[in-house]
Amino acid sequence: MRLNEHYLFLQKKEMIKRILLLAAAIVIIFLLFKFCEFKKSDSSSIDYNSSLLQQQILNVGKLVVTEGHFAEVLTYKDQDNYFGGMVSFEKKALIIVNADVTVAYDLHKMEYDIDEKNKIITIINIPAAELKISPDIQFYDVNQSKFNAFTGDDYNKINKSVRLNLAKKIEKSSLKLNAQNRLISELSKVLILTNSMGWTLQYDGKIITTETDFNSKIKG
Repeated sequence: MRLNEHYLFLQKKEMIKRILLLAAAIVIIFLLFKFCEFKKSDSSSIDYNSSLLQQQILNVGKLVVTEGHFAEVLTYKDQDNYFGGMVSFEKKALIIVNADVTVAYDLHKMEYDIDEKNKIITIINIPAAELKISPDIQFYDVNQSKFNAFTGDDYNKINKSVRLNLAKKIEKSSLKLNAQNRLISELSKVLILTNSMGWTLQYDGKIITTETDFNSKIKG
């Protein structure tokens, strides 16, 4: 009788051991499944965030154009002298210039890098401003001699002079500053998105946290 009781006891003990091992295996499998699910979810989140950032940059990546209009009046004179200045032939003209000017930033050319692991987006390069001057040149009060008439060289000189004068006016005007402000406004859209997603934005070796940081780097 005692042998039977002992035998039953051992059977129960063995059964409990198997049940515990099975329970432990189930728990381990469940934890592994959850861990894999978490890793998959985390990876999907990173992929989603990266795609969203790239899409936002593509949306920003456009031609930012600021337009302006300038006008000026010039007087062009040229004189040919002969016989030590005893004989001269002069030509002159009043020139009125109206010019449409654009300052553009082609953000399709912007270079950037996305570090998914550390959640950092780095703007590597912002394209330089492209200045386009389209002058309309009108000649008035043209005086010339058959011995000193206007030629193609004169028109080339006048065109070059007009562009140089306009470039100086543009530098002194607010057109470039307005163009930079528009550029910063577009780039700030990337900053807003990175901040909302908990990512870090860098440019020119500095972490960008506010629009003012862009301002100091671009206008610096």
